[in-house]
Amino acid sequence: MVSVTRAAPGREQVVQIPPPCHVPGPDGPWEQVQERIEQTGRAVVHTTWGQWLTPALLDPGLRLLLGRDWPRYRQHPAPAGRLCFAVSRVVVKYAAAAALQIPADRLDLAYLPGGRPVLRGLGTDLQVSLTHTDELIVVGVSRAGPVGVDAEPAGRPISFELLRDHVCTAEEAELLAGLPEEERTERFLRLWTLKEAYTKALGHGMRRRFSALGFAWDETGAARLTADTAGEWTFATHLVEERFLVSEAHRRDTAPAAPGGIRAPAAVDVPVRLPSAEPPQGARVIGFPGRRGPGKR
Repeated sequence: MVSVTRAAPGREQVVQIPPPCHVPGPDGPWEQVQERIEQTGRAVVHTTWGQWLTPALLDPGLRLLLGRDWPRYRQHPAPAGRLCFAVSRVVVKYAAAAALQIPADRLDLAYLPGGRPVLRGLGTDLQVSLTHTDELIVVGVSRAGPVGVDAEPAGRPISFELLRDHVCTAEEAELLAGLPEEERTERFLRLWTLKEAYTKALGHGMRRRFSALGFAWDETGAARLTADTAGEWTFATHLVEERFLVSEAHRRDTAPAAPGGIRAPAAVDVPVRLPSAEPPQGARVIGFPGRRGPGKR
């Protein structure tokens, strides 16, 4: 699924969004990510924490790379969770560094209330989004507006009847109820990940009531936000590694900056960082069994 509908004023236009870039380790390849940043202002990267685990943990500069996330890494109670936490933050920094074309250890990660990651000193010049499920890690980076990503195993068991009122608008629920079970499950999971990606891009995360957010589907099966009459948002869902659904949401605010046009953060102008403890959690909608909380995504 590589096409999305992006509504321009007075007409609808099909926009092709390429699948996420696979980057198997810190050494890249990063050229495709940089090309997409230069051409479209955004890129989505996917990998697994197993692929990055050895080079990340054996990096003598890991403590410097994690920065103020180092205490959270060291204090994480579960060994597997600790490793995934470290690797996911390393992937975020390398992806952002590829977009900026600067060393990854020059970047510092902070978190807004609710867990949204931000790069200190860059404001909205470069926005990031992170999600992970099972061994998959997905990072979105954007120089041209908010970006959100979400992922789930494509075969995850899910009860439409149990969760429909928490996830769907009345129109969405009616449409899904009329589909064959297998197609309904796939479309429902896709809808969930799209809403997660969209609310992450807004910075709301799981605090936003999903049943108040409506999506519609065109004749090609592409999704669009029903409230987005100006066509500001683009959405896409791709099957990654043949078993994960990865959804992305992006709102274009500005044209991509020219290569090298974003000033790298300097220590003297970096704002005060939020405490590195687990970010506070707001009200949440119901989540998948075993799903990671906002601060761990």
